[in-house]
Amino acid sequence: MNLKAIVSVSGKPGLFKLIGQNKSGFIIETLDDKKIKSVVNMKKTKLATLEDITIYGLEEEIKLESIFTKMKESEEIPDSKASGEDLREFFREVAPEHDELRVYTSDIKKIISWYNILKELPLFEEEKEEQKKEE
Repeated sequence: MNLKAIVSVSGKPGLFKLIGQNKSGFIIETLDDKKIKSVVNMKKTKLATLEDITIYGLEEEIKLESIFTKMKESEEIPDSKASGEDLREFFREVAPEHDELRVYTSDIKKIISWYNILKELPLFEEEKEEQKKEE
């Protein structure tokens, strides 16, 4: 799974591909077929790359990528609008070591919605560049 250039942008729903930077900000592109490009101001907007996102664990932080991998292996992914208890139960399966006190239902909803966006994209099947180099 290659999440290197995929970002979450504060104030904008969904996920974007980071394609560059200019004087006024970062250039992002939608992940859908329209490929709409826009510039987000560096001073007013926060970007988070999915590759760097972790969630709280009981002993150590858990990388989002490993959660996505377990979700991919899961038989059924609940809808992000399912009840909080259903979402929590699912998350106990894919991330059993997560800290239930610090990982909120809203976090789980966001992770599931991101997964649903990414699962159809070819980059979801791509290997990381480091893995390619090792082989």
